[in-house]
Amino acid sequence: AGKSTLLKAISGVLAPAEGEVKVNGSFDSLIQLGAGFDIELNAIENIYLYGSLHGRSRSEIQARIPQILEFAELTEFAHTPIKYYSSGMYARLGFSVAIDRDPDILLIDEVLAVGDERFQAKCKKIFQSYIDQKKTIIMVSHSMTTLAPIAKEILLLSKGEVAFLGDPQEAIKVYRGEKYQTALKAAS
Repeated sequence: AGKSTLLKAISGVLAPAEGEVKVNGSFDSLIQLGAGFDIELNAIENIYLYGSLHGRSRSEIQARIPQILEFAELTEFAHTPIKYYSSGMYARLGFSVAIDRDPDILLIDEVLAVGDERFQAKCKKIFQSYIDQKKTIIMVSHSMTTLAPIAKEILLLSKGEVAFLGDPQEAIKVYRGEKYQTALKAAS
């Protein structure tokens, strides 16, 4: 509990109940599938909308459209209103638009759960590029196997409280131990 709320507080969608959140650098977020998109518009129109909301000029956006569509694997669906997209297509477009801005910090909430293995592999390459550039990725996931290979640190939350912060392999042990204990309690 609290994982998505944490991302929303970092992104400014929610105000923290106490304290403050400071963000150093530009960020983009994939907190809710399709957030910021207009489902009546097609991919190209949504790329323009997203880009203009983030301060890009029309010519900058125009120049980036082919790369965004290609990465999202949506070139042949560029003129289809996104209300007809599958959740995977939606996720690919959202991710592709967000990373195209090349933010310092990328906030991701389980959005990759809907992507196929090939697209997830492309995303992992992007994540590695971020790591190599000393950029920050904050990702919410219930899949330790997704996070452990790419994470420098893992934060485990339990009932909105920090249960662990540190090495990914240690986090897996803590996570599996907690899940095991919870399952035992539920079974008895």
